[in-house]
Amino acid sequence: MKTADQAAVASVVSGSPAGRAGIRPGERLLRVNGRVARDYIDYRYLAAEREVELLLVGGSGQRHRVMICKEVDEDVGLRFSQDVFDGLITCANHCPFCFVSQLPSGLRPSLYVRDDDYRLSFLHGNFITLTNLTSADRARIAELHLSPLYVSVHATEPSVREQIFGGPTPDVLSEMQQLGAEGIEFHCQIVVCPGINNGVHLERTVRDLAALHPAVRSVGVVPVGLTKHRSGRPPMRPVTAAMRRKLVEAIHGWQSGLRRELGTRLVFAADELYLQAGLPLPKRSEYEGFAQLGNGIGNARLFLESLHRTRPPKLQRPAAVALVTGEMAAPLVQRLAETLGAGDVRPEVCVVANELLGPAVTAAGLLAGRDVARALRGARVDLVIVPGTALKDETLFLDDVTLDEVSQLAGVAVAAASTPGEATAAIRRFDRRRHRR
Repeated sequence: MKTADQAAVASVVSGSPAGRAGIRPGERLLRVNGRVARDYIDYRYLAAEREVELLLVGGSGQRHRVMICKEVDEDVGLRFSQDVFDGLITCANHCPFCFVSQLPSGLRPSLYVRDDDYRLSFLHGNFITLTNLTSADRARIAELHLSPLYVSVHATEPSVREQIFGGPTPDVLSEMQQLGAEGIEFHCQIVVCPGINNGVHLERTVRDLAALHPAVRSVGVVPVGLTKHRSGRPPMRPVTAAMRRKLVEAIHGWQSGLRRELGTRLVFAADELYLQAGLPLPKRSEYEGFAQLGNGIGNARLFLESLHRTRPPKLQRPAAVALVTGEMAAPLVQRLAETLGAGDVRPEVCVVANELLGPAVTAAGLLAGRDVARALRGARVDLVIVPGTALKDETLFLDDVTLDEVSQLAGVAVAAASTPGEATAAIRRFDRRRHRR
């Protein structure tokens, strides 16, 4: 297991105690007040004191100590290249629908890492299985109150879980009961796999998780995602449009009963279940705070709300704009195009087929840069707006193609936006640059 060698400083917040002390990106943090920080959680805990001694090592290998005086709980101002310093906890399960195992070869190495680390679940909302927790992990979660955690449950019946996870697993309900008794809360997900955990099995899972409320704060139901790269893997059935409609109907029924019993709807359907079945989205209030936005639940509703506040931008001169999206979000983006088209923008919706992952993958956030560039080739537009959700660090697509490279391949200016407001802002910026030229 690696130690603080992985605690590489990626950036230093300007004007922070660390910035004033002269710490620079590229240095590595070895000790905080004489102790090794295993992760960002330890670092923040150890650095919460008024006086903090940091032991660092620079690129030359020279160690040096930095004393920092600050307010209690004030952020020191260090940002790290990763939040786990002592080695990531990875998944040892063999789920037949694991999306990582369905990726093609040749992508960046980090995409193949099967994270199952409770620390990243707490810090970033990553879903974990709870199948690899040690007694020390449980004690630390309880002691530091690392809550909420995001848990991939999928099923609660042992025989069904064995099919889902590719072998026997610990009793997830028992794990959650123990942690729940320590005040830990959970947001759960169920990936629906037809013929395995749907129907009566899904109803049983929802009922079992509802019994753990209020420790269980929400349950998200999402359809299984299948790429074209499944050679050598067990066959899986997709969730059809008819199944999606039945799932939404069942979830609405459970919501009604749970709201009467528990005062919360508790279980929520993924946006794609509504969009791909052609069903209307729930109202804002029916998402009860949007606890599972990172799981694709509620983003479409927020998109529409942003659209209602959007006004067509006034430009120096009209601009032809291509709005790139995947098939699933095309109806939403079409509504954005209609709004923009009421002003100086001549919009067109460009629905990009996912050649990298296959036709069954229709989410805009999983588009590859080369697929986008291929679809735009020959387009007679002034500006292209691609979905910001498809980018890592605002610049890099899934296939490591950058925004600038897409612009060069397509021969047109390209910007990224995730909301209607961001799209109109990008169009205004383009218009100002164009006017200055």
